[in-house]
Amino acid sequence: AMGSQVGEVLLYYCYCEVKDPEKLCAWQKALCQHLHLTGKVRVASEGINGTVGGSKVATSLYIKVMLSQPLFKNILCLEDFKSSAGGAHCFPDLRVGVFKEIVPMGIDPKIVSYKETGIHLSPQEFHREVEQYLSQASQGQSDTILLDCRNFYESKIGHFQGCLAPDIRKFSYFPSYVDENLELFKDKRVLMYCTGGIRCERGSAYLRSKAVCREVYQLKGGIHKYLEEFPDGFYRGKLFVFDDRYAICSNEDIISACRYCGVLWDQYKLCSSQHCRQLVLTCPSCCNKGLTACCPVCQEKELKVTSRASGQTLKEECECTRRRPRVPIEHVSPRMLDTGK
Repeated sequence: AMGSQVGEVLLYYCYCEVKDPEKLCAWQKALCQHLHLTGKVRVASEGINGTVGGSKVATSLYIKVMLSQPLFKNILCLEDFKSSAGGAHCFPDLRVGVFKEIVPMGIDPKIVSYKETGIHLSPQEFHREVEQYLSQASQGQSDTILLDCRNFYESKIGHFQGCLAPDIRKFSYFPSYVDENLELFKDKRVLMYCTGGIRCERGSAYLRSKAVCREVYQLKGGIHKYLEEFPDGFYRGKLFVFDDRYAICSNEDIISACRYCGVLWDQYKLCSSQHCRQLVLTCPSCCNKGLTACCPVCQEKELKVTSRASGQTLKEECECTRRRPRVPIEHVSPRMLDTGK
């Protein structure tokens, strides 16, 4: 079957005006089904955002068809597709739907539009900027913030040296993070990055709307494209991905530790407690000791089932979620991660 060969996973987005999102959604679903692709595709009046997996034959056909779709003509190009080794097995199923935003920031696209983004930098330009920033920061004289727009569990296993990585659980907390920490960004040059570039499109527009930064730049194509050019550059560790692989690897660095014993470890598992959706870093030896939950609270008690009338189980919040402030306030200078290699 088509799905049995080694294939790939594609990641892409395209901001453009979509007059009939429902129609685009139906077309997209039919296309993916026809090519036996699995994954997630979000459609909105502001564009499309997808990550799909399948055979190499299927993914290359998919790209061809996407590039010939009149809606994306002259906007979407070949370089906009990021690919990595994988296949249809990387996703449990295919989900195509219509949403208000193609990346869930929780701010109406009419209020903060992708049209007001920061300045896009190529991986080469971004690399030079980071190089300059790190050399200035080591002399204690930088007017720049290297900002990771992702969630804490993403930056924990891989990030750019010297970055500020907000301790947030969802991208929809990012606007509040900016609001609560405006002082931090005052008169700064901000270099932003995320996985594939899409969160920066809205995140940079939000930051710019606050009119406090000197300049806002963003990494075009995200960490994905950067690692293609600089596998041993200033990004250390793994790249978190939102599918069953959890991470892809460009260098052998492990920068995070086991939750229980502290040994270097960066392979996520889902918390073993039935109703918890948190990810946990627990090494094989701790796993063998039965330490498989995200925190002691989850470990000690199988969480009580909280059901809605519909009988649908709620995502349970546990100690790790409750203990973390929803939106951290950065005191003094940014919580600098190790700037050395």
